[in-house]
Amino acid sequence: MADGEERRGLLDEDESEPAIPSLPGSRHDPASRRPMSAITDPSTLLHRIVVLVFMCFLGFGSYFCYDNPAALQTQILQDMQLNTSKFMQLYAWYSWPNVILCFLGGFLIDRVFGIRLGTVIFSLFVCGGQVIFATGALLNMFWLMEFGRFVFGIGGESLAVAQNTYAVSWFKGKELNLVFGLQLSMARLGSTVNMNIMGWIYSRIQGLVGFPGYTTLGITLMIGSATCIFSLICALILGFLDKRAERILNKEQGKTGELCALCLRKSY
Repeated sequence: MADGEERRGLLDEDESEPAIPSLPGSRHDPASRRPMSAITDPSTLLHRIVVLVFMCFLGFGSYFCYDNPAALQTQILQDMQLNTSKFMQLYAWYSWPNVILCFLGGFLIDRVFGIRLGTVIFSLFVCGGQVIFATGALLNMFWLMEFGRFVFGIGGESLAVAQNTYAVSWFKGKELNLVFGLQLSMARLGSTVNMNIMGWIYSRIQGLVGFPGYTTLGITLMIGSATCIFSLICALILGFLDKRAERILNKEQGKTGELCALCLRKSY
């Protein structure tokens, strides 16, 4: 009898406890358990394909503008009155900072900025470097063009490191080979489009301006910088999607792929 009365007393105490309030976004909130569509659910393949599209275009602007000097070699030599040795300095100034900055960029992504902020910062370097490069042509200042290529180089290769970090974060196992292949294909597409379209753009600008010269060259290069702005927008969207996945899947930054793989295994 005493045991029965004790159990009834415990049950009465449990019933008298106040209900835990449901905070928005918590596991007690019924709205947080509402099913999401496949395209908005970070654990589904369709959502990760959307992320992959932005991931591939992340490096498009960088590879497009990297070979701007090669696509416009004749025009640059003529309009800026350069020899071949001076022209090749445009590629040297891009390469010199990347002797050490690729390692440093990876360290900054891992330890300082994180993948999202680091990608945006390196995209800003790429975009800013291309704008400085085009401005140097507009003002007929070759030293400013060289400085622009240097700034462009600070972000260019480190952005490729960030792109690979996103790939490893969102995809695992056999998917990675396909993802890396698609990223390389998009990078080469950027270079190919640049080589085939920049000369045509220069000719069109020359027709509007009425004569060739450094002004025409600068306008052409400034138009090319639009691809870097597009890639910067992709970096911002990727950061938003990754932050959203972190919140929904309760993951640490940079570990989406592991949790997506875990979700897929649980679904089977």
